[in-house]
Amino acid sequence: MNVGFLGLGSMGSAMAANILNDGNGLTVWNRSAGKAKALAEAGASVAKAPVDLASCDVVFAMLANDEATRSCIVGSGLLAALPGSAIIVNCGTISIELARELTSACAEAGVGYVAAPVLGRPDVAAAGKLNVIAAGDAATLDRVQPLLDAIGQKTWRVGNDPVQANVAKVGANFLIASAIGAMGEAFAIAEGNGLDPHLLYDLVTNTLFAAPVYKNYGAQILEKRFEPAGFQLKLGRKDVGLAQSAAKSGNAHLPLGNALAATFDAAIAAGDGDLDWSAISLQSKPKARQ
Repeated sequence: MNVGFLGLGSMGSAMAANILNDGNGLTVWNRSAGKAKALAEAGASVAKAPVDLASCDVVFAMLANDEATRSCIVGSGLLAALPGSAIIVNCGTISIELARELTSACAEAGVGYVAAPVLGRPDVAAAGKLNVIAAGDAATLDRVQPLLDAIGQKTWRVGNDPVQANVAKVGANFLIASAIGAMGEAFAIAEGNGLDPHLLYDLVTNTLFAAPVYKNYGAQILEKRFEPAGFQLKLGRKDVGLAQSAAKSGNAHLPLGNALAATFDAAIAAGDGDLDWSAISLQSKPKARQ
């Protein structure tokens, strides 16, 4: 299959490499052309602009935010230039508003559209073991399923409306952020009252919260492993903001989410925006900053 890929950050470059290694033709574009060098050396073609991917059968997008996603897919002229047989697969974490906008825009252009945000960090992406949350027309999903299999260990189909995949992704990232914030505070409670937080970690990750999010991020918090960032704190703040926006559009209330957003804001103000998002735990231990 002739595949295009927009966005070669730590996640996108790994995903694109797995698509290439699966035997597909690959053309890539990234705002900073240098990030395409390794893929070019492996056999990928490098486009000068997003619109140059209009000859591809399927175009993946893994971009940082709403602005970049809208600009590359719609603003660049790519969507208008794609033939009706083409499919766009958006893997980025975007707002529910943009998800609806892209779904409508692709329908109006007669282009297939699948939302397929992913769960996993860069090392998981490199291993091709992501969990893919996918939604869209079933027949369109079937056409791109081999490509989703190349980047992930499982595809979770959550509905026929692409927006549903983005709702699931925003909810999942909000749960991760909440877990990180809660662990940081729980460990601070333990340490402040004379209990080794490692003992609390061992207890909860082997009983109540025996799950990868608690095991992996809990260890990072205790070991203060915030660099290099698997997922930057400032991007975590963006995702909490997406949850706040989604709650508003769905007439839900997020008292916990609002408090979490304030914690992220304080961490960014303290200069921690480029650290791993588990570094919000530092906000629970002010003495550690002295």
